[in-house]
Amino acid sequence: MKKDEVRVYGPATVSNVGPGFDLLGFALEEPGDEMIIRRNGSRSLRLVDESGCSLPLDPGINVAAIAATAILSELGIREGFDMIFTRKITPGSGVGSSAASCVAAVVGINEVLGNPFETEALIPYAMEGEKMASGATHADNIAPALLGGMTLIRSYDPLDIKHIPYPSDLWCAIVHPALEIRTLESRKQIPRQVTLKHALQQCGNLAGLVAGLATADYSLISRSICDVLAEPYRTHQLPDYQLLKEAALNSGSLGTGLSGSGPAVFSLCRGEEMAKMVGKVMKKHFTDRETGAVVYVSRISQAGCRIL
Repeated sequence: MKKDEVRVYGPATVSNVGPGFDLLGFALEEPGDEMIIRRNGSRSLRLVDESGCSLPLDPGINVAAIAATAILSELGIREGFDMIFTRKITPGSGVGSSAASCVAAVVGINEVLGNPFETEALIPYAMEGEKMASGATHADNIAPALLGGMTLIRSYDPLDIKHIPYPSDLWCAIVHPALEIRTLESRKQIPRQVTLKHALQQCGNLAGLVAGLATADYSLISRSICDVLAEPYRTHQLPDYQLLKEAALNSGSLGTGLSGSGPAVFSLCRGEEMAKMVGKVMKKHFTDRETGAVVYVSRISQAGCRIL
C-alpha cells in the first residue's frame, strides 16, 4: 500500500571488523539516523536538515538524496519528495554515518511507493550514495544497516551477502573521539598492492574470525581481530593507538580495531558489563590526552533499518 509519509530509522554500523576490510560489518542498536520522507507534489527532492549536523542540502552531493535518486530512476518515477533529517549520526565518525542515511532513504522511498523492491534488492541503490562518501561502492556498512546482524560480503561481482551467526552474549563498546576522519581521504592512505605474506595473514584472520563467531570460540575471535592491510595506515591521527588497544585488552576486551576508517574504535566484549567497563577505559584513554570522546555500548542489532 502506497503512503504519503513515513519516518524511518537507519542504524549505525561497525565495518571492516578487524580483518574484514570492505567485507564484514554489523549493525548497532544506537546511535542512528531518523528521517521523514513525504511526497511533496513536485518533481524534485527537497532536503531539510533538522539534525543540527550542517548537512549538505544539494541533492547532487547529499548521499541520501543520491541513493533516493538511484531507486527513483530505476523505477522511472519523477515524483518529488521531501527528505527531512531529524536525527543524524555525526559525519566522519566511523560508525557508518553515510550508510545509515543511504539505507534510510531507500527504505523510506520504497515504503512510500508500496514496497516495489524486496529489502535486499535495495542494497545497490544505497551503495550509490555510499560511493559519493567514500569513493568506492562497498557494502560492509550498507548491508548490516539494511539487513541487521553481522554480514559478510563474499563477492561484489556478483553481489553475494551472507549473514554470519555470532554468540548471543557478544556486545560491543565503541568510543568516538572528538576527531574527524573522512572515509574518502582515509582510503587514499591504503597501499594499492600488498605482499603475499600480508594477504595470507589477512585471509587467515578473516577466516578465523568468521569461524570463531559461528562456533562461539572466544579465544579464536580474540586471536583473529587483527587487520594488517588497512589499519596500520589509518591510525596516525589517533593518539597512542597501540596503548589504547592494550588497555582495552587488559580490561577484558576480546579484540579492538578501527570502526570503518575511524576515528571511532570498537571493542568486542563478552557481555554487557564487560563492554561497559571497556568503554570507560577507552574513553579515559582519550580524555587523559585532552580529547573528548563519546562511548556507545550496544548489542549487535538484529533489526537493521526499520519504519518507525
